[in-house]
Amino acid sequence: MKRTWIKELSIGAIVLSSIAIIMGVFIMAKTIPSNSEAEYLNLVKENYQNFSPPIPSKVEFCGEEIPLDNVFVREALDRELTAIMYHHSTTFLILKRAERFFPVIEPLLKSQAVPDDIKYLAVAESGLMNVVSPSRAEGFWQFLLSTAKEYGLDTLDGWDERYDLEKSTIAATKYLKEKKDIFNDWALACAAYNSGERAVKTRLNDQGCDNYWNLYTNTETSRYVYRIIAYKLVMENPQQYGYYFRKKDTYQPIPTKKIIVDTTINDLYAFAKQVGVKYNHLRFLNPSIRASKIYNKNNKKLRIYLPTTNALSWDYLTKDLQNQQMIIE
Repeated sequence: MKRTWIKELSIGAIVLSSIAIIMGVFIMAKTIPSNSEAEYLNLVKENYQNFSPPIPSKVEFCGEEIPLDNVFVREALDRELTAIMYHHSTTFLILKRAERFFPVIEPLLKSQAVPDDIKYLAVAESGLMNVVSPSRAEGFWQFLLSTAKEYGLDTLDGWDERYDLEKSTIAATKYLKEKKDIFNDWALACAAYNSGERAVKTRLNDQGCDNYWNLYTNTETSRYVYRIIAYKLVMENPQQYGYYFRKKDTYQPIPTKKIIVDTTINDLYAFAKQVGVKYNHLRFLNPSIRASKIYNKNNKKLRIYLPTTNALSWDYLTKDLQNQQMIIE
């Protein structure tokens, strides 16, 4: 009986292996094209597809409807939507970062009576990252040093508040509200944020124009507001543009506490040990720190963020999200 069972098992294994080989050949025959150009082209058509981004019938920016019936406006928006929709890795990361940083930006915009849509300007400027442009504009809101000082951001040796999200957001709202008062239009205020008030004024006057949508300007500024609006459309409805993820896949806000330091810090490595945090955590939570020493000769009050208990634990940050399987709306 034992030998018969083994023999039957061996025969069965051979039969199953033969079936698997036959099926494999069949599948390969179905998936690997022959030398026929038509078969190959059909395979590409079936398995590789891209879609034009949908444009809503009505689009508003800062409470004003944009003129989508104007062919140039519609095509300009379509260009930016297409670029963002198919820049997959960058757009995915921006969607994830927004869950951490928008909760900081949104209430500040509200407190300054600035439209919520302005948060997408920061996305267009920096992708919600502390980056440095070729012209040396820095931080989420991309302030030049001279402008930063004009709008109240402190810069010391080893310290730069262009990188403080709260303070730089307030500075950006001050700038934009000032330009909104000048142009009586948020889109033009954003254009001025990109190319400067004088440049926008000159072009408006030269062309006898009174709005962004009909303004002929340099390539960067002509695309700028459309890029902001495109990010708004994608980030308000990511599924519509092909982006699916769960809340727990996003980067959650990190709880912090603040301390005030009004002296020079000669050794930030020692300071990190003194306040009980790892040096890399100190730098991550305080991008305003730009060196291993802060020279504070005028005893300015510097706001430094420290993590609260368990704040850097992924399990802690997502404990209420672990069972949430719904795709983010």
